[in-house]
Amino acid sequence: MDLEKHPREGSEAPVDLRTRPAEPQVRREPEAAEGCLAVAIRIPVRIIVLVLVVPVRMLWDALVVTGRFLNDALLRPLGRALLWLGRAVFVWPFVGLWRYVVVPVGKALGRLGNVLLVVPLVWLYRCVLTPVGHALAWFVRGVGAAVARLARGVGAALGWVYAQLLTPVGHAVAWVLKGLGVGLAALGIGVRAVVARLARYLVVVPAVWLYTWLLAPVGRAVVWCGKGLVWLVSTIVTGVGMALHWIARILLVLPALALWRWILTPVGRVLAVIGRELWDALGHAWRVAGHISLTVGRFLGTLLRWIFVEPVRWAYRSVLTPVGHVVRDTLLRPAAEAARSVGRATRQALAAARESVRQARADFRRMLFGEPRQPQPVGRREPSGREARTLGSSTTALTKD
Repeated sequence: MDLEKHPREGSEAPVDLRTRPAEPQVRREPEAAEGCLAVAIRIPVRIIVLVLVVPVRMLWDALVVTGRFLNDALLRPLGRALLWLGRAVFVWPFVGLWRYVVVPVGKALGRLGNVLLVVPLVWLYRCVLTPVGHALAWFVRGVGAAVARLARGVGAALGWVYAQLLTPVGHAVAWVLKGLGVGLAALGIGVRAVVARLARYLVVVPAVWLYTWLLAPVGRAVVWCGKGLVWLVSTIVTGVGMALHWIARILLVLPALALWRWILTPVGRVLAVIGRELWDALGHAWRVAGHISLTVGRFLGTLLRWIFVEPVRWAYRSVLTPVGHVVRDTLLRPAAEAARSVGRATRQALAAARESVRQARADFRRMLFGEPRQPQPVGRREPSGREARTLGSSTTALTKD
């Protein structure tokens, strides 16, 4: 039994990993019922729009193909060449100037500034300013100690004067001022009581009587009149506003509402249906024109390939390649071998000529200046490596004969 067709119970069916998982289905809402107007204008509009859009789409696709070809064949290489030229003209000179001129000059100036400024200033600070500063600090500490002692003496004298002289005088003055303050306070209390009685009977009582029996009734009468006037004005304004409201509603709002409800809304719905159908027809026509343009482009590409590309390819494979191989095998390779042989012979001849010239120059120098002086061997006190010092040899001063 085929297990893939009839799996056992309790076992899962085999899963082919190469198969693509099914995309989740999107639940679509049921479309609303279309009216007879949309169905009536859909097909003619789509036909007219398709006839108008097909040339535009084919022209657009031709422009896209032309733009891609120009980008790949002209603009991209031109941009790379301009980029390389810009680097060669602007970037590399400045990099070389920075690397080989500015940086060495800056390092040289830094070293020169270090030698001419930093080192002398450090020496001046260490050898001149630091001892002078220490001397000034010692002098200031001495002057400060003397001033502190003088200040302590003056402070002690002032403390004695304050304790023995100023304090008793201050106590006496304070006692006198306290007595004067008590007398003046008693006098002020009496004067305040008299002034308060006079102010009460001369100012407060007449003012209260004037406010209670004259100003308050007059104010109440003025407020009542103001309220009545405000009520009258508000009633008049309300009546005029209601009248203007009904006039504007009858003359403006109701005609505008009727125009919107019975004219603009149906016309807008018709225009919306026409615009929606026109947009859908334009999109559908654009997609159909794309398929038509793709088919025409493939047909033209196939025709161009069979007319130009395939003959050129056949000529290259069947004619030019064998001819090129024959030319390479019969002419180019022998010519290259001959050129390499000539190059080797030329290099050998030049090497022999250089050796002859070197030998002749050495002979001429030997003839003019003689043989060069040979180095004289120096007597070594230590034995060589093979003749090592032993106890039985006479290589030391004590065991020599």
